[in-house]
Amino acid sequence: NIHHPNIIMNSVILATLLSSAAAFAPQSTGRVSTAVNEVNWQPDESAFAYGLPGSLAPVGEFDPLGFAKDTPLATMLQWREAEVQHGRVAMLAVLGMLIVEEPIEYHPLFEAYNKDIGPAIRHLDEVDAVSPFFLIGLTLLIGSLEYNRALVAFAKPEGSFSFQQLNEDHYPGDVGFDPLGLKPDDAEEFATIQTKELQNGRLAMLGAAGIIAQELTNGEEIFVNLGLATDRFDPSSVPIQF
Repeated sequence: NIHHPNIIMNSVILATLLSSAAAFAPQSTGRVSTAVNEVNWQPDESAFAYGLPGSLAPVGEFDPLGFAKDTPLATMLQWREAEVQHGRVAMLAVLGMLIVEEPIEYHPLFEAYNKDIGPAIRHLDEVDAVSPFFLIGLTLLIGSLEYNRALVAFAKPEGSFSFQQLNEDHYPGDVGFDPLGLKPDDAEEFATIQTKELQNGRLAMLGAAGIIAQELTNGEEIFVNLGLATDRFDPSSVPIQF
């Protein structure tokens, strides 16, 4: 069962508020950004990937296909921006999939306490089958978050402009969101913590892809596949066909 009351309204309200808040996002000022000033990062043309954090022993400068070789700085920064953001989404995705499935099975939209609601890759299908307007609210929410990131990270399409061009004062991945104040001021400490984030994000991207592929293959939850949870899922108990 899905909790119908207020799902759509709450989602739309939240998306609207976030979209409004995006209008107050920090804009480019034409000077070096606070993030770059704080960590004192400067591109090093002689270093791997211009000296950006992310390399970790024993793999080190891992680039078997040579993507980083002779790559322009602007392109490298675009790639790093994409890698950081995809890694963050993947970390949330893996955590979300593991929490909503057996044996933890906590879900804010489902009455998961009295039945197994199946693999996480099909949960939005179940929601859509009962409350299709919920996905509209979810789309607005995601869109408003991306709009806010675009205001902070990407250059305005004017003058000499290329697709996905970043602001000159933007450090890849820094969208100004640090409510707990975890970003260090010291350059070495910043490089260390960003390397940890990148490594965990890379692992999460592989993990999310593996979980999704496995659940698409046999329709079973990941801990059930690993033999760490009992398969209680009854496909006939949900409003869609698996």
